[in-house]
Amino acid sequence: MAHFSSSHDLCPLVKNILLLDSEGKRVAVKYFSDDWPTNSAKLAFEKSVFTKTLKTNARTEAEIAMFENNIVIYKFVQDLHFFVTGSDDDNELILASVLQGFFDAVALILRMILETDASTIAGKVASHSIDAAAPLSEQTLTQALATAREHITRSLLT
Repeated sequence: MAHFSSSHDLCPLVKNILLLDSEGKRVAVKYFSDDWPTNSAKLAFEKSVFTKTLKTNARTEAEIAMFENNIVIYKFVQDLHFFVTGSDDDNELILASVLQGFFDAVALILRMILETDASTIAGKVASHSIDAAAPLSEQTLTQALATAREHITRSLLT
């Protein structure tokens, strides 16, 4: 049985996964590293990465950038900006696979929002309502959207 010097040899460390909107504001983020110990450090990193990549054309396929001794793989789809950050010695192809999996998961989750059949939409809103006892007619659109946002965010962060 072979002995490996570290688990990092086998599996790259994903430092964070970021989903930002077209203005660089958080939609959902998850940090797996202590490289950014405070919330303000995290926000500063997100703003810097967003600003650095904004002028690039990462819409057809993922792009790679070196940033603060990290590899950042990113892709833009409509108004969403997807980022995966790893160490500068990590395998870009594996990080790109993580980015693609993240993108595919968000695409699956957002399919509900793209639904056009009224009865399907009503059924999904009713089954995920804030107050399960309240009839659908008493659910406001704001409540329904807040619930959808909560479920999407919770799904992304687990």
